[in-house]
Amino acid sequence: MVMPEHVCPFGLKARHLLLSKGYAVDDRWLKTREETDAFKASRHVDTTPQTFIGDERVGTYDDLRRFFGKRLSDPNVASYRPVIAVFLCALLMAIAALVALREATPAWQAIRWFVAFSMCILALLKLQDVESFSTMFLNYDLLARRWVPYAYIYPFAEFLAGLLMISGRLSVVAIPVALFIGSIGAVSVIKAVYVDRRELKCACVGGSSNVPLGFVSLTENLMMVTMAVWMAVEHVI
Repeated sequence: MVMPEHVCPFGLKARHLLLSKGYAVDDRWLKTREETDAFKASRHVDTTPQTFIGDERVGTYDDLRRFFGKRLSDPNVASYRPVIAVFLCALLMAIAALVALREATPAWQAIRWFVAFSMCILALLKLQDVESFSTMFLNYDLLARRWVPYAYIYPFAEFLAGLLMISGRLSVVAIPVALFIGSIGAVSVIKAVYVDRRELKCACVGGSSNVPLGFVSLTENLMMVTMAVWMAVEHVI
């Protein structure tokens, strides 16, 4: 479908995939809704684009990927990929910051930045849709179950703590906030996953994610607790 108000992204992907496999593509545009409806009726299909190799109909973009033996993502399958992406990006950002300031910054500072950047990115993902996050968060967080507003406060508190850790300012605020939300989170995950043996989705990367609640979620909270304790010890010393 190539219309003034809509160009089909799956059609573009299908054409690119075919070209990347060395095929010559006869790209036939459906320029109006009438043409699209007539095409679907004549071919007895429910959607476009439709790929034909010679006289054989391969089908939709997903069908074309299957034809070439490519893996298809299933949104219903649990995956740690979103969290891995967050931690990897945060680590690379911390290393980049260390390289930029290498002459005046000790190497261990990259660890603090890694945790702080991770917290900020995770908070950002939650803040995209606080309502969805809070709904998923209420499935397992012990404090939020007793006091619902905490489910809405949590992502803002996480972002604030991470931001203050990056800046190195107001440790008197960052330390108790990170220690509090990290401790409550860790206890909540341990109870839900390892005591009650519940299979839940984690709200760590937002309410629309399909990340299993478990080790990664616990790691996020323990990172906050560890960083808070580290900063507190430094503050005292």
